[in-house]
Amino acid sequence: MRLDETDLKILRLLQDNGRLSNQELADLVALSPSSCHRRVKILEQEGLIENYSANLSAGKLGFAIEAFVEVNIGQLNESEHQYLSKALATMDEVLHAYIVTGQANYMLHIRTRNFETFSNFVIHKLNTLRGVTKIHSQIVLSCIKAKGQRLPV
Repeated sequence: MRLDETDLKILRLLQDNGRLSNQELADLVALSPSSCHRRVKILEQEGLIENYSANLSAGKLGFAIEAFVEVNIGQLNESEHQYLSKALATMDEVLHAYIVTGQANYMLHIRTRNFETFSNFVIHKLNTLRGVTKIHSQIVLSCIKAKGQRLPV
């Protein structure tokens, strides 16, 4: 799909506020409400807009610990990757899980309520997964920039 400047403006505005009404969005991009609605529907159908969600305040909801955890596995084969992927998908503490290049095989973005729950997560969940040979944790001290899932469109 070829995007024009109006499509890009719609995407930028919806990234900043997914709760804009169609009328508000149409006014901001100088389109009629029907034209704006049609464009948004096309962007959704083409998969450029995947979903709409609310950004929650982790701190205010009691999730004081944020960490990045590197995980290594012994066997780099499809079976082990499938096993670990399925196991990680069931863990609520894991916000994001990536297969990465470099010294680790996986990078996990973790949120827990406190250090005790983080420690229990590492010891009783991650450390017990089949094939895990190394775990390296980095606890976030302070966030200096957070764009969430926003893309620089």
